[in-house]
Amino acid sequence: MNPVRLLTGALLLTIGTTAFAETTLRIGIQDDPDVLDPHRSRTYSGRLVYTALCDKLVDVAPDLTFVPQLATGWSWSDDNLTLTMTLREGVTFHDGEAFDAASVKFNLDRARTLPDSLRKSELASIEHVDVIDPKTVAIKVKQPDATLIAQLSDRAGMMLAPNASQSDVGSKPVCSGPYKFVQRVQQDRIVLERFDHYWNKQAYHFDKVIFLPIPDTSVRLANLRSGDLDIVERVAPTDIKAVKDDRNLTVYNTPGLGYMQLMVNVANGDKAKNPLGSDKRVRKAFELAMDRDAINQVVFEGLYAPGNQPFPQSSPYFDKELPLPSRDIAKSQALLAEAGVKLPVNVELKVGNTPVSQQVGQIIQAMTSEAGFNVNLVATEYATLLNEQQSGNFQVGMSAWSGRPDPDGNIHQFVTCKGNQNDGHYCNPKLDELLNKARTVNDQAQRQDLYRQAMTIVADEAPNIYLYFEPRLIVANRKVTGYVSNPDGLIRLANVSFAQ
Repeated sequence: MNPVRLLTGALLLTIGTTAFAETTLRIGIQDDPDVLDPHRSRTYSGRLVYTALCDKLVDVAPDLTFVPQLATGWSWSDDNLTLTMTLREGVTFHDGEAFDAASVKFNLDRARTLPDSLRKSELASIEHVDVIDPKTVAIKVKQPDATLIAQLSDRAGMMLAPNASQSDVGSKPVCSGPYKFVQRVQQDRIVLERFDHYWNKQAYHFDKVIFLPIPDTSVRLANLRSGDLDIVERVAPTDIKAVKDDRNLTVYNTPGLGYMQLMVNVANGDKAKNPLGSDKRVRKAFELAMDRDAINQVVFEGLYAPGNQPFPQSSPYFDKELPLPSRDIAKSQALLAEAGVKLPVNVELKVGNTPVSQQVGQIIQAMTSEAGFNVNLVATEYATLLNEQQSGNFQVGMSAWSGRPDPDGNIHQFVTCKGNQNDGHYCNPKLDELLNKARTVNDQAQRQDLYRQAMTIVADEAPNIYLYFEPRLIVANRKVTGYVSNPDGLIRLANVSFAQ
C-alpha cells in the first residue's frame, strides 16, 4: 500500500474529526504555495489561497469582465493618463486598520518599489499615486495603459494592511478578505478563519477554510471520496470519467486561460551556456521533436488544448496564422546539423514533482531522444522549481501560468528584457517595443496586429516553448452548493455552503 496515501489520509482524518466544526471547508490543492506576500509570490496555488484571504481593487466575473471589489467604480481621464477609483466604504483590514485611499497608495507604491517585488513590470506604467480624499484615489500613468485594470484584478491589486506590512508579510499576511490568516504549516496546511468584520460577511458561510497541499492527484481525489476533503482542484483528466459516475461528486469543467510552457535559460548565468540556451536552431529542433497532440491524448485524455502561443483559441488575440508545428524528426535533425552541435545534445529539464508533470516530462524525454537529445529529468517541489528558475539554476523549466483575461498578462513579464518572470533572461529590444506599445493601445485591431508581430518573433526565437492549455477541472462533494466556476480557476467562496 502507498505510504504517502496512508500518511496523508491519517493527517486529514485527524484534521477532519478533532479540532474543527462542521462549518470547516477543506480544499485540496496541488502545490504548497510560495511566500504569502502578493507582491512577491508567483504560484497559482498562492492565488487560490489569496482568493479567500486578500481582496483586490477589482475582480473578474465568470464572463471575464472586470467587476468591483474594493473599488466600487473607476474612470479614465480624457487623455487616458489618470485612472480615478472610488473606494468601498466600511472596509477594514484583519488587524482593524481602516481601508482607504492611503492604503491603496501604500500598496501600489510597495508593489512598484519593493526590491524583490514581482509586480514591478505589471505596474510599470504608473508614475505616481495621489490620495484625493479617503475614498478616492488617482493613479497617474506615464502613458496610456490598456492593461492596468486587468493588473489590478490580480496580485498587483491586492491590498495588505499598511501597519502590519512593516513586518514579515509572507509568514503572517494581513489583508481584508472574507477570511483571515490563522496558521501555516509548510507542506501541510494553511488555515484561515472567517473575518467577522468583512464588508460582505453575509455571503460567506464557513467558519474555517483549510487548504491542504497534496501533489498526487490520486491521493487528492481519494481523500475527497473518503470525505476528508470537500473540494479538490486540478483533477487528473484520466479520473474525470470515473468521477462523473460517482453520485456523491460534482465535476466543474471550465475552459481555462492557463498554459504550460518550457522556459529556456538563454542568458541567466552559467546554466545558460549550452547549445539549447545559445542557439535558437537547437531550441526549434527541440520543439519539432515533440508531438503536442500525443501529449494531450496520452496524459490528458484529449481534454487539453495543444498550443504554441500564450493566448487560448477563445482569445481575440489568438493568432490563427501561427500554425501548431507538427512533429518533424527529419527537420529537427537537420537543424541540429546546421547548428553544428555534437550529439547527443544534453538537456536538463526541471519539472514539478506531481505525477502528471513527471509523465509529461517523460514523454518529452522519449520523443526528443529520437532527434538526438538526451534529456535528464529533475523533479522538484513546484515552488522550489520556480525559485531555481529565478536564480538561474536551470537549463529548461516546465512551468505553468494560470492565465489572465488581458493578453498582456500572459506574455509581457515572461519575455521582455526586464520582465519580472523572465527567468531565462531572454531579451529582444524589438519585442519589448511591440509589447510595450500594445500596453498603450485600446483599439483591439491595433493590439491584435502588435501581438501578431510579437508572436512572430517569439515563435522564431523560441525562448519559451508553449505546450498546452488546461481546462479548469474542479471536483466537489455534492453537499457543497452555490459554487460558480470561473475560467481563471480560482475558487471563490461567496454564497458557497453545505447543503442542509
